Amino acid sequence: MGWGEKWPAPAKLNLMLRITGRRADGYHLLQTVFRFIDLCDWISFSPSVDGRVRLRNPIPGVPESDDLTVRAARLLKEYTGCAEGVWIEIEKNLPMGGGLGGGSSDAATTLLVLNRLWGLGLSLETLMELGLRLGADVPVFVFGRAAWAEGVGEKLVAVSVPDRWVVVVKPDCHVDTRQIFLADGLTRNSKPITMTDFLAGDARNDCLSVVGDLYPTITEAIEALSQFGVARLTGTGACVFAEFDSEDLARRAFIELGEVWQVYLAKGVDRSPLHAKLGQGKF
Repeated sequence: MGWGEKWPAPAKLNLMLRITGRRADGYHLLQTVFRFIDLCDWISFSPSVDGRVRLRNPIPGVPESDDLTVRAARLLKEYTGCAEGVWIEIEKNLPMGGGLGGGSSDAATTLLVLNRLWGLGLSLETLMELGLRLGADVPVFVFGRAAWAEGVGEKLVAVSVPDRWVVVVKPDCHVDTRQIFLADGLTRNSKPITMTDFLAGDARNDCLSVVGDLYPTITEAIEALSQFGVARLTGTGACVFAEFDSEDLARRAFIELGEVWQVYLAKGVDRSPLHAKLGQGKF
């Protein structure tokens, strides 16, 4: 494992999302269950002799300095005093603004892999703390396990969730997460629940009503997917998903919905594909 190799940055799903309060700094307190799916961006890293951090293929419209992979690499250098440079190349498969955590996952992959390639020896806990500086969803991707999350999403406890096949539908819209969390109609005082409550079927997403009002096409996607299974919103959207017990059932939904919608077929996993590739060694 080394330079030039492709590393996965997997998508996540929020199996439920409750907003239980709001901090003085404006961040929302929540409860959620994260799980990974085997749909991934792929990132490769090449050494740069001049000590700079650069992208080989910047995303159109996103300044390089705003890209989360660049910010993650620069944060590692700043935190450790590392003088190394790196070229970063991203094969982007996860839709932007979809609620699958693509940018956060890319950042986490950058932190974990460069920690290994640069020989920095930072612990998983330290990398999670650095990840939180980049965004509330980054720590779970560093953590690398399906997790029950509280706080702003950084208080994580590993959980085991049933294996499922997943169909993800991406409506033709880009959800502004900030707009959703600023909306007057957003529920911000949900009663906290337990993992037992969730497993018993309490899997609502408090963002759904606001998202559906602002983005009618997401409501249409949920209605379409609901013909095949229980459809849910992940994060603030735009993606919606349903879980299936068998590949055959999932594939049927994938094929039929694919005639109208942008659709992905994936397998739910408890362990991040990135962690599986990195192995059990020191991070």
